[in-house]
Amino acid sequence: MGPATGDNLLDRISTAIGHAASWLTLFMVLVTFVVVVMRYVFDAGLIWVQESVTWMHAAVFMLGAAYTLRDEEHVRVDVFYRNMNPRRRAWVDLVGVAIFLVPLCLFLAWNSFDFVTQSWRIREMSRESGGLPYPFVPLLKSVVLLMPLAVAMQGVSLFLKSLTVLRSR
Repeated sequence: MGPATGDNLLDRISTAIGHAASWLTLFMVLVTFVVVVMRYVFDAGLIWVQESVTWMHAAVFMLGAAYTLRDEEHVRVDVFYRNMNPRRRAWVDLVGVAIFLVPLCLFLAWNSFDFVTQSWRIREMSRESGGLPYPFVPLLKSVVLLMPLAVAMQGVSLFLKSLTVLRSR
């Protein structure tokens, strides 16, 4: 669970968001089942229900990113990292968060802000006839802004844990 043990407030927030995303995954499976039954048993379908599965899928990945980083289950090329001692890992994490993770997250948040606010401003809805009504599209687009903020927050937690490891020796 990172360079140091113990959950802090940032970890608990990431955990709560990750657990919410896991429940959304279950709901997505149930909705997919309903779509299949409606189509193949009743020869009927609702566009908004089908669209909601795609949107939920996107939300699961975006909302689960910080939780995945918290548990260090993210994709990492760790040819060297896995053989490092905890102190060197802490240095790699500290530098990685400071130079790569937080700046990238801030860049994504900055660039998605207008995208999200415009969606709310124009009361965006699905382009498909019978698709998702307002406010579902702006809500999902808000997750595009929430994701880099949550990942940056988890990066700060990793940064602080790395500092703890480096100061302990």
